[in-house]
Amino acid sequence: MAQIALIAPPTFRAITTGGGKQQQHELSYSRKRVSLASVVPSRKMKKVPLFVSSNCGGERSRSVVVKVSGGGTISLPHGWPPQKGSEDQIESINRMKGSNRFFTIGLVAAWYSSNIGVLLLNKYLLSNYGFKYPIFLTMCHMTACSLLSYVAIAWMKVVPLQTIRSRVQFFKISALSLVFCVSVVFGNISLRYLPVSFNQAVGATTPFFTAVFAYLITFKREAWLTYLTLVPVVTGVIIASGGEPSFHLFGFIICVAATGARALKSVLQGILLSSEGEKLNSMNLLLYMAPMAVVFLLPATLIMEENVVGITLALARDDTKIIWYLLFNSALAYFVNLTNFLVTKHTSALTLQVLGNAKGAVAVVVSILIFRNPVSVTGMMGYSLTVFGVILYSEAKKRSK
Repeated sequence: MAQIALIAPPTFRAITTGGGKQQQHELSYSRKRVSLASVVPSRKMKKVPLFVSSNCGGERSRSVVVKVSGGGTISLPHGWPPQKGSEDQIESINRMKGSNRFFTIGLVAAWYSSNIGVLLLNKYLLSNYGFKYPIFLTMCHMTACSLLSYVAIAWMKVVPLQTIRSRVQFFKISALSLVFCVSVVFGNISLRYLPVSFNQAVGATTPFFTAVFAYLITFKREAWLTYLTLVPVVTGVIIASGGEPSFHLFGFIICVAATGARALKSVLQGILLSSEGEKLNSMNLLLYMAPMAVVFLLPATLIMEENVVGITLALARDDTKIIWYLLFNSALAYFVNLTNFLVTKHTSALTLQVLGNAKGAVAVVVSILIFRNPVSVTGMMGYSLTVFGVILYSEAKKRSK
């Protein structure tokens, strides 16, 4: 490990430790870059601590982490070498790091709460409360996403507005929106017939369908080890199906269809919006997809869920809580997308993937505690095997890149 101590600009002292011995090296820097090739020959080193020292040597050191690139070269952070008064600046940076850490923890908690909350509330409304209109419920979600997305982007400037540049791009987004509608509606329908625990077990097979569609549509082949990790994913669902006390065939088929549609949307998005001029971040994509989804869902709910608006208003006259349930549930559906974007922005896509694997397990436990649905040891073993397979699949994908 190498430690770099600033003695007096532009001179640095590098202290290397190894085999119980310490060596000191005088280094000079140019344009905020320090060459450590002679001191730290290993290209595997990713980070070194950077220490500030005073000429007097009596003040305590401050540190900031810097990355080491190939050949042992590091880039100094902004504001280095520190000038007079830099101790206050570094203290301020440390305080900002602490606040950013708490902000990230808050974001992750909000992401978990919104994801699990909308899932459980959907289950309560469609199954326990008796609101048997999944298409209308999905339309409420998409309406809220349309309005809140506009507020977040046009008024609050959460992200810069990206415009649709061509008619072709518009039709591509429309196709994605249609597949998105199918996945959400089918997912909500399945909650009428299946407990959340089994719904999450089936939903965990998304990587399997993603790999299948990627191969069928783009002929993209993964490494054999990646395909091998999908075996426990599918096997776990088969075991969970056999051991599920509340198994419902129609609900199972619809849940599988929802999972497949979710995977298909992911693959199509990578194909249709692959060019630099057509790429949209998830917030702008939702801004355009949600209103399109409302257009698709409105005739569907009027035809397939006859007089749903009148029935909802009649329910509201008897119990006003249904209105608050729908409003809160619709807002949660938007915050699922918002927190998904923010967590990815402030951490990484890999972090979100890991959190997603854990989210399913947390949702299962919470749903069992709330709804008291019966579970079997076989069913839980099957679900555990599926989650284990998903983790292996994520790791295999990461290593194959």
